[in-house]
Amino acid sequence: MSSSKVNRIPGRRFLHSPGPTPVPDEVLWAMCRQPMDLADPRVDSTIAACEAGLKRLLGTEQGDVFLYASNGHGVWEAVVENLLPLGGAALVPGTGHFSESWAVQTEALGRRVVRTPWIEGLPIDEAAVVQALRADTAREIAAIFVVHTDTSSGVTTDLASLKRAVDATGHPALFVVDVVASLGAAPFSMDALGADVVVGASQKGLMCPPGVGLIAVNPRAMAVSQANPAPRFYWDWVRRQSELSYRKFCGTAPQTLVAGMQVALDLLFAEGLEAVFERHRRLSGAVHAAVQAWSSAGALGFFCQVPQARSVSVTTVTVPPGTDVDALRSVARERFQVAFAGALGPLQGRGFRIGHLGDQNPASILGCLAAIEAAMTVQGIRFGPGGVEAAVQSLKDWPA
Repeated sequence: MSSSKVNRIPGRRFLHSPGPTPVPDEVLWAMCRQPMDLADPRVDSTIAACEAGLKRLLGTEQGDVFLYASNGHGVWEAVVENLLPLGGAALVPGTGHFSESWAVQTEALGRRVVRTPWIEGLPIDEAAVVQALRADTAREIAAIFVVHTDTSSGVTTDLASLKRAVDATGHPALFVVDVVASLGAAPFSMDALGADVVVGASQKGLMCPPGVGLIAVNPRAMAVSQANPAPRFYWDWVRRQSELSYRKFCGTAPQTLVAGMQVALDLLFAEGLEAVFERHRRLSGAVHAAVQAWSSAGALGFFCQVPQARSVSVTTVTVPPGTDVDALRSVARERFQVAFAGALGPLQGRGFRIGHLGDQNPASILGCLAAIEAAMTVQGIRFGPGGVEAAVQSLKDWPA
């Protein structure tokens, strides 16, 4: 028998980043099949199933769904290239790292951005959005780019309230929503909201690997794209509006990824969307209960200062100045087999993030919280007692 060391970790490492998230075995199995030639009718049927499933999940019966071999930044770019002429303007309400990232990317593509201030720990400032739209008397703002849940801050904005405020101004700008961090975790209806364009990605609530970006476009936004003179090719919705899979993807479709997405959507619908959303609400509540207990020692706390705006997808926990967040994450990952995320952008080094979306259950959440407590103990980070117990109490009446 060989005496060489086997570098194997028993069991399964828990993944609690807010993306990528754990991929169900059924999805992995679906992705194990061989690729198909492009004329195989199964290619078209798989893509069609994904498009139909995404329309159902997004709550829309109108318009088109476009899939890209990309991440969320790719579909951000597609929105900019299709909706804004060169030099055109978008309003990007401040909501944290990801709204600013979208704004910077928009400017890099030769467009102008009107920003509203971001107040740390709070959702989008509706009054500031209204003020920016009313100040645009020349109607130069063609679209509003709204991030529903900022994945770095863990703050979720009330989209219905924001849309009512926008509509009250009478401004004709398109309403574009990023649901990357909330799709499949929180209720959403594109048609009921009155959104013109919605963007998402595969690696969060959809329980798929990274690599597929998605966009839903209503007829009003499609007409804007058709009239937009800005040059584009790969990202062009008009070019991709076709019954042919090769045209839909501007080349070869990522067959393995869409095969997995078809199964992931089937799993969500088999569980029932209301049950999926309730599961996320309950699991996030367990995490919030633990963080509330940890915060009693005065060192840790919620970044989001508005309880009802705390995301069902991810919770950002603040830490004392000087805390080595990367070391904390390393101890949790390497000693206790739980991977969670650091904060991004202006929050980097000031907190860590617990992802509780996608293919999660009480066992994974309680294991995650216990491992974080163990890692904080190793690192000498002061936290209030009873975090895991508070989470247990919040889950004790979990449906049998």
